[in-house]
Amino acid sequence: MASFVSWNCRGIKNKFSDLKDIINLYQPSVIALQETYLKPGDTLPLKNFNILLKNGTGDRATGGVALLTSTSFPTSPITLNTPLQAIAVQIHTNSLITVCSLYLPPNAPVDQITLNNLVSQLPTPFIILGDMNGHSPLWGNPDTNTRGLQVEKILIDHNLCLLNNDEYTYFHEPTRTFHSVDLAICTPSVLPYFSLQVDNDLHNSDHFPLIISDNRRQNLSIQSASRYNFKLGNWCKFSSLANINKDIVSNNSIDAAVKNVTEVLIAAADRSIPKNSNTFKKQRKVWWNANCREAHKKQRKAWALFRRNPTTVNLIRYKQTKANSRRIQRRSKRESWERYISSISSKISSKKLWERVKKTSGIFKSSNIRMLYNNGIPVTSLQDIANCIASELSRTSNSSNYSVPFFNFKISAEKKNLNFHSSPYAPYNTDFSFSELKR
Repeated sequence: MASFVSWNCRGIKNKFSDLKDIINLYQPSVIALQETYLKPGDTLPLKNFNILLKNGTGDRATGGVALLTSTSFPTSPITLNTPLQAIAVQIHTNSLITVCSLYLPPNAPVDQITLNNLVSQLPTPFIILGDMNGHSPLWGNPDTNTRGLQVEKILIDHNLCLLNNDEYTYFHEPTRTFHSVDLAICTPSVLPYFSLQVDNDLHNSDHFPLIISDNRRQNLSIQSASRYNFKLGNWCKFSSLANINKDIVSNNSIDAAVKNVTEVLIAAADRSIPKNSNTFKKQRKVWWNANCREAHKKQRKAWALFRRNPTTVNLIRYKQTKANSRRIQRRSKRESWERYISSISSKISSKKLWERVKKTSGIFKSSNIRMLYNNGIPVTSLQDIANCIASELSRTSNSSNYSVPFFNFKISAEKKNLNFHSSPYAPYNTDFSFSELKR
């Protein structure tokens, strides 16, 4: 649904459940997080996403930014030479774009030259997502502060576009006021394709998530490549359908013969071997139950009431339902964990034992799609990718790469006449066994 999500989570460890809710709701390709509150060495294991972190320094967990990229799209991290809390990645969704997550603390002075240097390092087109703590009427604030003037200067000097409208992105609880400090800034070339909306739920933070949608995306959900599930295949049916005879290959060119054989095999596989689902894989919360659902519903209802009528009584009611929801979720997590640990006993197999150990450790299989580069330039179109791979294969298989002994042996072997009349009973002419096919 959404292409990008930006959210100041104010501590990701205790907002991990809310992060999963946001992912399941909007199905983004990239999530930019600010104020993750992770210490050096901390990680953020999340299935079906690759994580790029820039954690705070020192023993006290402060600030920090993160980029979560879906494993369904080719990505490549960008190295930034900046003291700012900023990270960037290139991702190819509809087209190649650079996404940067940026957090500018409110009380830390930021030099304008440092901001200009950051923008100049981002490959175009790009989009900057983050909490910049700037106030300006340009994005819905009644006042202007120094940081807001700096952001305005960045927009003017680099000819950038602001995606924000007048929607508020931050709730200041002590004063019960709303402000706009979270911004989405992009280059002009991608402005016509993007639209921004602000989530109406804080998700237990004090910042609303920004949802950036790309109207070029035809599919509303992220879909990975479907694969055959060979364990459930009907191999008898496959053998009867995969009828390859001499007529398919004998009277055709090599390219036509390969195409015909491939079509026969694929048609037989489609009818006899089921495929895995390629729909968006939701983030699971195994501890979530009816009590959690009901408490969360009451919290959302109390928040909606406060938004309509922001009185002290309604704020207190919202804070009470929020605290009750957190208490119920903690209890449910603890009970679920106890049941899970109790299931690990001497009766289970070693395979299942290590599977559960890996799950508890947050170890997942990574299926990251890497970006292909040719002479330092990213290759994105299918035809260019095919040509690039073919060119590399041609280069590596060129005789100039052979060693001298092998090259001499190759020349002498190629001078010998080949005998195409071999015995049908020779080992290499016998039918493949099922165990050989499985290899």
